Amino acid sequence: MSSSWNSVGLEVLYQVIGWIAFVAWSFSFYPQVVLNYRRKSVVGLNFDFLVLNFTKHSSYLIYNAALFFSPFIQQQYHDKFGDKEMIPVAANDVAFSLHAVALTSFTLYQVFIYERGNQKVSKVCISISAVVWSAAIVCLIVAWPKSNWLWLIDVFNSIQVAMTTVKYIPQAVMNFRRKSTVGWSIGNILLDLTGGVLNFGQMGVQSIDQHTLVNFYGNIGKTLLSLETVFFDVLFIIQHYVLYPVKRDENDSEYPVLPVQVKDGKDGMAV
Repeated sequence: MSSSWNSVGLEVLYQVIGWIAFVAWSFSFYPQVVLNYRRKSVVGLNFDFLVLNFTKHSSYLIYNAALFFSPFIQQQYHDKFGDKEMIPVAANDVAFSLHAVALTSFTLYQVFIYERGNQKVSKVCISISAVVWSAAIVCLIVAWPKSNWLWLIDVFNSIQVAMTTVKYIPQAVMNFRRKSTVGWSIGNILLDLTGGVLNFGQMGVQSIDQHTLVNFYGNIGKTLLSLETVFFDVLFIIQHYVLYPVKRDENDSEYPVLPVQVKDGKDGMAV
C-alpha cells in the first residue's frame, strides 16, 4: 500500500464522484437564493440556520484549505497516520468550501434587502456563534507556540461537524411550528442530499483502493458531515412532501400566505 492510487480506474471514479458532489452541493445554494429573489422575501428562511451555516462553512474552509495546501500540515498528518496514507481532502472539497462561504454570505445579504417580517437571529444562535469563535481563538493561541496545526484544523473540523448538527435544527423546528415549508427551498435539500451521498461514496472509493478505512476516521469530519446531511435532508423531504405539502408552486413570485404567522419572541430559535 502507498500514498498513491493502486487503480487508475478507481482514481478516475474518485475524481468524477467528487466533482459531481461538488456540483450538487454547490448548486444546492442557488434554489434558495433564486426563491428569495422571486419572492423578494426571506420569510420562512430561518436566520439562525444562515448564521450557523456561515460558521460551519467557514470552519470547513479553514480545515480543507489548510490540509490541502500546507505541506507542513500534511507532514503532521502523515506523522500521525503513517507516510503511506493519502491526504483525505480533495480539490473538490476546497472548491466547495470556497463556494459555500461565498453563497452563504450572499444569502445573508439578501436578509438585509428583502422582506423579513418579524424574523430575527435568536439570542441562542448569537451565543453559540460567540462561544464557538471564542473557543477557536483560544485554540489558536494554544496551538501557536508548538505549531500544532493539525490539531488546530482538527478543531475547526470538529466545529463544522457540530455546526452541521445544530444548524438544521432551527429550520426543522420552524417548519414544524408553522406547519409549512413555504420559503424553504426543497430544491436546496434535494441537491444537498445528492451531494451528501456522493461525498460519502467518494470516501468509500478511496477506501476500496487503499484497502483501509483510515480516511474515514482520518477525516471524521467529512464522514460525519455526509451522514448528518443525509439524515436532516431526509427529514426536510418528509416535512415538505408528507407532513406539510405545499398547495401551490413555492417558486411563484407571489408566494402563498403562511398558514401560521411566526410571532416575535414566541418561536425560540426560529424567530
